Amino acid sequence: MSARLDKGGILIDRKRAVEFSFDGKRMLALQGDTLASALLANGQTLVGRSFKYHRPRGLVASGPEEPNGLVSTGEKNSFEPNQRATTVELFQGLKATSQNCWPSLGFDIGSLNSLVAALIPAGFYYKTFIHPRSAWKHLFEPIIRRAAGLGNPPRYPDLDRYEHFYCHTDVLVVGGGITGLTAAYQVGLSGAKTLLVEQAPFFGGRFITDVRDISGKAPETWVEETLKVIEGLDNVRLKLRTVASGIFDHGFVLAYERISDHTPGDGRPRHRLWKIRAKKIILASGAVERPLVFAGNDVPGVMLASAVRDYLKLYGVSPGDRTVIVTNNDNAYRTAIELNAAGLSVPAIVDFRDQVSGDVVDRVRELGIPLKIGKGVRGINGRKAVRSIEICSQTGEGTLEESIECDCIAMSGGWSPLVHLWSHCGGKLSWNEEKGIFVPDLMCAPSDDSGESFILPAGSASGSFQNAGCQKDAIETALTTIKSLGLKAKKIKPEKISYEYEEKLQSIIRGPNGSSNKLDDKMFVDFQNDVKVSDIKLAALEGYESVEHLKRYTTLGMATDQGKLSNLNGLKILSDLIGCPVGEVGTTTFRPPYTPISLGSIAGEAKGHLFKATRKTPIDTWNSENGGHWEQVGDWRRVYTYLRKGETIAEAINREVRNTRQRVGLLDASTLGKILVSGQDAGKFLDLIYTNNISNLKVGKCRYGLMCNENGFLFDDGVVARLSEDTFICHTTTGGADRVYGWMEEWLQTEWWSLNVFMLNLTEQYSQIGISGPASKPLLEKVLDKEGSLNELSFMGCMTEKYKNVELNIFRISFSGELSYEVAVPTKHALKFWLDCVELGKKFGIQPYGTEALHVMRAEKGFIMIGDETDGTVIPQDLNLEWAVSKKKKDFLGKRAHRRKHMIMKNRKQLVGLLTHNPNFVLPDGSHAVERSEGEERKYTIGHVTSSYYSPTLGRSIALGLIEGGADRLGETLDFSLADGNFEKAEIVAPVFYDPKGAKQNV
Repeated sequence: MSARLDKGGILIDRKRAVEFSFDGKRMLALQGDTLASALLANGQTLVGRSFKYHRPRGLVASGPEEPNGLVSTGEKNSFEPNQRATTVELFQGLKATSQNCWPSLGFDIGSLNSLVAALIPAGFYYKTFIHPRSAWKHLFEPIIRRAAGLGNPPRYPDLDRYEHFYCHTDVLVVGGGITGLTAAYQVGLSGAKTLLVEQAPFFGGRFITDVRDISGKAPETWVEETLKVIEGLDNVRLKLRTVASGIFDHGFVLAYERISDHTPGDGRPRHRLWKIRAKKIILASGAVERPLVFAGNDVPGVMLASAVRDYLKLYGVSPGDRTVIVTNNDNAYRTAIELNAAGLSVPAIVDFRDQVSGDVVDRVRELGIPLKIGKGVRGINGRKAVRSIEICSQTGEGTLEESIECDCIAMSGGWSPLVHLWSHCGGKLSWNEEKGIFVPDLMCAPSDDSGESFILPAGSASGSFQNAGCQKDAIETALTTIKSLGLKAKKIKPEKISYEYEEKLQSIIRGPNGSSNKLDDKMFVDFQNDVKVSDIKLAALEGYESVEHLKRYTTLGMATDQGKLSNLNGLKILSDLIGCPVGEVGTTTFRPPYTPISLGSIAGEAKGHLFKATRKTPIDTWNSENGGHWEQVGDWRRVYTYLRKGETIAEAINREVRNTRQRVGLLDASTLGKILVSGQDAGKFLDLIYTNNISNLKVGKCRYGLMCNENGFLFDDGVVARLSEDTFICHTTTGGADRVYGWMEEWLQTEWWSLNVFMLNLTEQYSQIGISGPASKPLLEKVLDKEGSLNELSFMGCMTEKYKNVELNIFRISFSGELSYEVAVPTKHALKFWLDCVELGKKFGIQPYGTEALHVMRAEKGFIMIGDETDGTVIPQDLNLEWAVSKKKKDFLGKRAHRRKHMIMKNRKQLVGLLTHNPNFVLPDGSHAVERSEGEERKYTIGHVTSSYYSPTLGRSIALGLIEGGADRLGETLDFSLADGNFEKAEIVAPVFYDPKGAKQNV
């Protein structure tokens, strides 16, 4: 059955047919159709199923406010679920499928839920899935997970391209209807840089649907001419298919542009996320029509009156041959007039009001369309399509008076300004009792640093619904905006727009007024989530009178349309139930995004290998060419070990450790964090950051420092070097550089902002090259070509030297326990320095070593490693590092936390060394230490292994662990659990296995 009309269709091209499929059925449409209009044109009124009861659902709206028409589009790599049929532009070969139904859209097993609706009312899940508790894991959770969600997630990688775009503008105009176009033109005349974004693929909005003529022209002609004038202004930019999804502080706006959804495969990015900085924002987002609440209002074929007009005039499609209008306002009468003009039947207009008048009403009477004044709706006959409507008295309880055959019902409960974006940035709303709507409260507007409002609502967004009034409001708002920017422009003259007087609506949203509980259980407020009037009644009865509680208890407004159609109706019903004015009941919180945006646009180019770019050091290529075996460390890739031909990983690690201990080793430590802290109060600041004293560090000296969070737990460590009186360099772990830098900045900016301190993350500006082993001193002097230059540099000292006219920072610090130097080389010179070390080090027996050899050597020395010996619950005292916690400093982060009762318990887990009875057995990391209580067979966990290695230096396995009361357990033997259920015995020893007095590193 074709519902395409012979006339109408502003947006379609009747000469260009387009083929598409829905649920595998091939259909024909026209270029310019949306998927929704194309489905209606093919007689497909059933488009989806509701979430809870799986009831049949048809299209309700024609734009992004649509709650029912959710479909999946594409297949494999182009598959995307939860697309609104009303915003999907048709293209040749589009494949769409219904969702949230099984085995088919027409026959859905899930609809059996409707038969037990009485058992699953609002909030049933809070009461049902509690007992027996044992059923949660194996019964309740699997069922809930299987039922949750609407569309299926994609299974194939997305091959499309997405991008981010940054934009600065003087004025951003949101909305391309008559208000937005007029405002953009007026602002553009001032020379201000202006950007207008419109979410639809066409300009004009409701203006081209609802206005007969403007200054003697068709509205679409006026829009076309106005666009030509605006496009002639070099300072004005217009963007279609671009929705402002969120407005934030200081005029920051996120906008979502759909570039090639309607032209797939043309080589352009699919979506673009705009990051806009605007000095002023004119909000011309318009308004959305509200549905009415009556029994059976969810049956496919019940639509918004404005949507019926849109499908008629924009796409030349009839939603039905016989359409009954149900309304509480004059605006819906326009739909009856348009249907009549298209040659379609309007059997009746059912008006909830007890009296009506006005120009539009008089025109309808002249057309001979029957008016049912003061009447309500008792019910709709039909399940998958409307067959007839049952009429009753609006003031009664629902006694049937008349039944009218029809196949479409156009309903209208009035219009609500789209205030979501206004609310995103903190704008408050006020209740307009006369119009029965929430409008932006201009006295509580979001303001910029100067105290002026940076967002100005205009037209329907501010509650002005007449087109002539919208245009005048747009001009005045634009002039106010221009003036605030210090600019001037000639005031444009408003157009003469056809006008027909409409009576004010009566704030009656459901009918009949005296409906029984039986009817309330058939009146839907939220179509997608199946929230009914009876659910709201139950919530109020159980004490959920707050709108936020109501939302969560009933899921009202939590559907993918985010309550655009359901919120106000739900608030009014709650208001009546609890006897509280709507303005005092308030609204739920509107949050970004205004409409859903794709995850691809959020990620932008950060996908595939760019999702998390691997950072490489300047030595990376050399490492690859010389046997580097890689591991990921934070965002960096580092050499785990250097493999030689025929060598196993374990053999390579042992070789590197022995060579570094006996000769000299070379380490690429460029990934270590390097944070420059400078300023008059730098020392004072670092005293607050680190647990030990930093301010008394002498110039040219280094000190090992610990960082704790405010709860006292250790989260990073490193060596701090004082380069001058007011300049320090703080070294951090590889994975902690960015995190520590951000953390330090946060404390500086929010708590200690009065300190004269500046910071800079130099991690990538300098490469750190470690030279360790007995021959490290003569080798480094050879590279510097300055024999004896390091004689005065003692352990934990630092100095500046020149290498081929390049200034280097040399730190005599050691993580291996050997004589060691770490050289900070400007990144662009790092490879040259490395190559010189390799070449000149040949006679010293130099070999590069990787991170695993480094970890083995540090474990031999009992040095801790953040992330191994720490897990977010460890304090310095647990790791025998109380010497690095100042007892003299008045304050530092974590100081007070260290005094808590739990922090000073004697049986806290403490760092110890572990030696297995079998010297060749390496304990698995994380193995639990267990012991039996006296007289009991049961074993209790008292600690775990934090690091475990085979030590080629000692010729046996070693391990570090955290054991309860470990310091008092030296010499004890514990059992350590293994994955196979067996246990391995190990003796608790001191954590320093090699050179306990430090003679090697202090030489």
